[in-house]
Amino acid sequence: MDFLVGAFKPPCNVSISFADARTRKQVPLKKDNGQTVMVPLFQSQENIIGEVLVEPTQGKKFEHNGVKIELLGQIELYFDRGNFYDFTSLVRELDVPGELYERKTYQFEFSTVEMPHESYNGINVRLRYILKVTIGRNYISNIVECQDFVVRNYTPSPSINNSIKMEVGIEDCLHIEFEYGKSKYHLKDVIIGKIYFLLVRIKIKNMELEIRRRESTGSGPNTYVETETLAKFELMDGAPVRGESIPIRLFLSPYELTPTYRNINNKFSVKYYLNLVFVDEEDRRYFKQQEITVYRLLES
Repeated sequence: MDFLVGAFKPPCNVSISFADARTRKQVPLKKDNGQTVMVPLFQSQENIIGEVLVEPTQGKKFEHNGVKIELLGQIELYFDRGNFYDFTSLVRELDVPGELYERKTYQFEFSTVEMPHESYNGINVRLRYILKVTIGRNYISNIVECQDFVVRNYTPSPSINNSIKMEVGIEDCLHIEFEYGKSKYHLKDVIIGKIYFLLVRIKIKNMELEIRRRESTGSGPNTYVETETLAKFELMDGAPVRGESIPIRLFLSPYELTPTYRNINNKFSVKYYLNLVFVDEEDRRYFKQQEITVYRLLES
């Protein structure tokens, strides 16, 4: 029995390390098994340099058909498990076919790598970056080892950032105007605005401002849409009167937002909305929704 178990063990151990692992910032990443690990953080156009260590187990030699490392940017749709869509694929051949007798270290470098999309782990989709080492073998499964890393891309403040002004109305019963100071917000920004009551002939019990994230995956009839409410902020408790105004001041930093993703490789989008909700004394709900853009600010 021990012989059979040993026969299926890989003939070597493979590890991947980054050259600047001690100094590079680490961020949490949730794995498939639910565990959270710390992985290196990169930006687009950075160099990714490191080494691969291959060590035969029990000091025994083994034959292989070559060793390679790939840098992959992948999109995985959870309803299409097992299929990955590569939008970045770079390969470095590390070794030609031969035999390994003892531990061997291979250096690798991917220079100024274009990584246009941020890492994302959502309800129905995941965008990930990995280093994948493959040791080819004859008549038996290849040996594969993967190392995740996270990409975050930063942008400067937009040169044009218009305010949002809209109205909510119920004929002869309610007329509200609301205003937000801008339409584009960075992840640590503050939403500042004001609500004006021009006509109030129904009894409003309370009012909230919600932040909602809408994730769309797939296309056509196979489109899946999931909406999450990330935050609820009470603006008012009690009935307003005509002429009254209510200020809005909502800090975004406590909430787990990501940048807006717009039609990434025709596979998915992630959009954010401000949802103004008010409830009357008969518990009827009224709302007005407005899309906003979220971005990661390039700090000076």
